[in-house]
Amino acid sequence: MNRQRALSAIHVSAVLFGLTGIFGELIQADAMIITAGRASFAVIALYAFIRYRGASVMQGITARNLSVLFIAGTMLAIHWVTFFISVKISGVAVATLGFASFPAFITLCEYFLLKEKVSKAEWLILSLVTLGLVLVTPSFSFNDQATIGLAWGIGSGLAFAIFTLINRRAAAHMPAQQVACWENLFVAILTLPFSFPGIIQLDALNWLWMALLGVFCTALSHYLLVSSLTVLKARSAGIVIALEPVYAIIFAAILFAQYPSIRALVGGALMISAIVWSGLRRTDPLPLTPSQ
Repeated sequence: MNRQRALSAIHVSAVLFGLTGIFGELIQADAMIITAGRASFAVIALYAFIRYRGASVMQGITARNLSVLFIAGTMLAIHWVTFFISVKISGVAVATLGFASFPAFITLCEYFLLKEKVSKAEWLILSLVTLGLVLVTPSFSFNDQATIGLAWGIGSGLAFAIFTLINRRAAAHMPAQQVACWENLFVAILTLPFSFPGIIQLDALNWLWMALLGVFCTALSHYLLVSSLTVLKARSAGIVIALEPVYAIIFAAILFAQYPSIRALVGGALMISAIVWSGLRRTDPLPLTPSQ
């Protein structure tokens, strides 16, 4: 893969990430069912790809690896469920902007849990993201459904931040597709028991949306991200992936006429700018699993 193809791949990956909330809006099912279906289709696609490459999902697997992958899968399940709850309550734009708070939570977790040093610039980025969230908040009352939805979106961002920190250890010595396959398998195992009988009552159209979500917005987006990182620097890829909320808001406006307020747009622009700045500064690699 040359640089031009890598740039194309990372942009397609960002678009697919942005479509996650769109499919969450389209699928007429609750968040647990959407998560279970997405993970199941992703496992099938990733397993088929791994076998096509002549590899094995069991290669290098130990009991310790499985325990870390299980914990990461649990956090991924929480991240997806809370994100789709947010989409159902407040719409795609608000949910995606709430989730976009995750870089701030990564900084806080690194500081309070891992006792890592945080620079002044990183504290400034955290402050900008927080200010952006304040502007995005529809109102400061939990009687407002949009505010409740944003809270779920922020919770999704927190879960993804913890997932990212765990996943750095999980993916350290294993192929990224193998990591993603196992994590999605654990997501499916955790959520499928809570999805019956609703999941078997879905009609054909909802199954189609779920399959597209699992295969394209999870398995394919993950493959494109990993492939592009073999050519692009992590910071370059991070800047493109930071455009995910922009794509999500555009799609939501076109498909569902969900238009965020001027105040929310300003807050979102502030958050995305802070995330791009963070991507420009970072030297560590991106997490090797899909951000959505």
